[in-house]
Amino acid sequence: MNFIVVVGALSLAAAGMAAVAVAAEPLPAEPAPVESNLVERPGQRLLTVIEVQEEYDALEDSYRRLAERAAAVGVDTEDAPSENATADQLRRAVEALRERVEKAEDASTVAGVPRATLEAIASCESGGDPTAVSSDGSYRGKYQFDEGTWASVGGSGDPAAAPEAEQDYRAALLYQRAGSSPWPICGQ
Repeated sequence: MNFIVVVGALSLAAAGMAAVAVAAEPLPAEPAPVESNLVERPGQRLLTVIEVQEEYDALEDSYRRLAERAAAVGVDTEDAPSENATADQLRRAVEALRERVEKAEDASTVAGVPRATLEAIASCESGGDPTAVSSDGSYRGKYQFDEGTWASVGGSGDPAAAPEAEQDYRAALLYQRAGSSPWPICGQ
């Protein structure tokens, strides 16, 4: 037992000397950077977690909205990310779906006019034949343009000789400007 008492006394003496040595040093005017980092790190971590969650929520919302647009234009969303997807996986899924939706939307409209509307007009006017010419030669092409109307939407030359994509584009411009009135029978 005497041994324990001696070791304890020596320990107290050594601690006292260390305390005296520390007390002799002047205190720093500002806390050391290590001390401030210890206080700031938990707050920074919390802010980072919140920012990451906000980004993830925004990605989920983007995917949901894109999925709605996809359904409207017939794009499949079978490859949707799982519920446990990481932010990177979700980001890649959003970009891939956005590409597919935009491609489908571009294919389903011509200059903002639904392709189905234009196809219905063309089917009625010319049977969908881009080289069609009326019996008197006045109306030409897929949408049976006359020369003045064709020129009014930026066309030049013979509408029946123009590429089908150009005829679709010029018809869409006309439809945007005047609705279905240029095709009084087929535009209804």
